[in-house]
Amino acid sequence: MSAASIDPINIVDLFAGCGGFTQGFHEFVPDGASESPFRTVGAVEWDKAAAATYAQNFAKEAGGIEKIFAGNIKDWNPGDVNADVQVILGGPPCQGFSGLGKENPEDPRNKLWQEYVRVVEKLSPEIFVIENVDRFFKSVEYAALLKALDGGPLAEYEISGGHLVAADYGSPQTRKRTIVIATHKDIIKAHPTRRPMAHPTPTHIEPADTDGTLWEEETGLLPWNPASEVFGRPGNPNPLVPEETPSTELPMGKVEFSGKMFPGAFRTDQLHIGRNPTDLSLERYESIPPGGNRWDIPDRISTKSWLNHRNGSGDVMGRMHLDRPSVTIRTEFYKPEKGRYLHPWAHRPITHLEAALIQGFPRDFLWCGSKTQIARQIGNAVPVDLSRAIAKQVYEYLREVKRS
Repeated sequence: MSAASIDPINIVDLFAGCGGFTQGFHEFVPDGASESPFRTVGAVEWDKAAAATYAQNFAKEAGGIEKIFAGNIKDWNPGDVNADVQVILGGPPCQGFSGLGKENPEDPRNKLWQEYVRVVEKLSPEIFVIENVDRFFKSVEYAALLKALDGGPLAEYEISGGHLVAADYGSPQTRKRTIVIATHKDIIKAHPTRRPMAHPTPTHIEPADTDGTLWEEETGLLPWNPASEVFGRPGNPNPLVPEETPSTELPMGKVEFSGKMFPGAFRTDQLHIGRNPTDLSLERYESIPPGGNRWDIPDRISTKSWLNHRNGSGDVMGRMHLDRPSVTIRTEFYKPEKGRYLHPWAHRPITHLEAALIQGFPRDFLWCGSKTQIARQIGNAVPVDLSRAIAKQVYEYLREVKRS
């Protein structure tokens, strides 16, 4: 069977956000094919600005804007999909598990994985993939998820969990995520190995792991992609990502979605928007050398908190390193006091454009919402490079089933 002859693979994206997971699946094109085998047939996202972004990019293929449900997943009827679904994707909210929050085990958002299971029961996909923070494996909710395999609603599936680092799959970012892959037992029986689908094999490796050897020749892997892939270098910046920001505001434009108006839709390359730092902030930025952080700020312009906590994070007010991948892009990447989010050499925080490119979004991806809403969408997204690697693994596994 040729790559071009495989039947379309229908996907549904739950807790879809702006669509990073879906984008990676759409970008995967098998060798010998002219387009992706994956087709979006439905999505659910409660944040209406994020759902508007998703709809701008994927509603047409899904069969119309009504296929993008903007609301609480508890209120969504999976029967509205009206199609056989082979793959379900999704990242249930992680705030209750994340080390950045209070890690409240009673956070009601932790229970939303149960709604994911409800949809799986109804649509019975061949494979489903759950993405979450790395601490998910230690949560009581993950333990409950495993119990659902033993005579429960997931009894027809086998689950494999693992931690994946986005940089291992070509992303210029060291984001580490939990990826849970479930394979239906009927599909396992039909696969020539009689084994469930495994996680994708890394294509890249941290250079230090090779003891200075030639990475591709010695390991078969490429070195991690550094942040310079996005920024270029001093004196030779990426011409598509200027050092200077032309504006502090989004362009003009409004779109309607789900009965509400949102700013947009803006292309990724329209998001090179800066901030208006105070004179004090600008002086602090200028005092930080390449690769530096808050510890490089002179005492006279530092803060009492930073001066009293010399053993804290080395990423606060840090400049991005050019020769290594970016730190994890979070929802407030435009605030350097939140992490290593200063431009590698310009005296400013990174922009929405730069953060979106680090996350792997294409320059023509369309965004809806305010500056804060779009930043949240970018920071919450699954890195597109990681998603594309998972899509390749799903495709090859299902193709082997068809061939057997």
